Amino acid sequence: MRHGKRGRKLGRTASHKKATMDNMATSLFMHGAIRTTRPKAKELRGVAERLITFAKRGDLHARRMVLRRIRNKVVVSKLFDEIGPSFSDRQGGYTRLLNLGPRRGDATEVCLIELVGSERRVDFADTASSDVVTSASQVEAPVTEATTETDTEGAGEAEVLEAEEAEVVDEAEVVEASDDSEESDQEETVKAESNDQAESADGSETDGDEGDEKTA
Repeated sequence: MRHGKRGRKLGRTASHKKATMDNMATSLFMHGAIRTTRPKAKELRGVAERLITFAKRGDLHARRMVLRRIRNKVVVSKLFDEIGPSFSDRQGGYTRLLNLGPRRGDATEVCLIELVGSERRVDFADTASSDVVTSASQVEAPVTEATTETDTEGAGEAEVLEAEEAEVVDEAEVVEASDDSEESDQEETVKAESNDQAESADGSETDGDEGDEKTA
């Protein structure tokens, strides 16, 4: 009988399972939500919520207990400075599981595990530390400058394209005018030739009549 062996083995040894849960908890706290299989998500939920409870305590011993599982100090700081205080009024139930259906290929059930309120926890404006807010503002300023530069470049390119289109239209009009002048010259030449032929035909008829009179 499996007394004292609660939980899912996940086809791993104990050390491998512990490392998997630690890495998945790190990714969950870093991104706010991760997608994985349903058994892993259910197993991760207990690990992540215990770590959030330590973060709500906020003392030195709790931080050291979390550092045993999460070795990324940046994520630990985010957990204690931002995520933990955001759940100060909530007693448990810090994560949510959403079923995404079977996965293509092996039809394994896939879940999305996310922190409750992660859709609202974008900038951590109320609970973020001053370093986080400063770094966020420094990141937003270059993005705005890059956007304005992109807009000015787009406007300049549009003006260049309009000028090129105007030049193409002018060239087309010049070509049409030259074609019309050539056609008119050809028509005048054809008319002059037809007039010359008519005059020569009239002269030949007149000479023939004068010869007939002399013979008579």
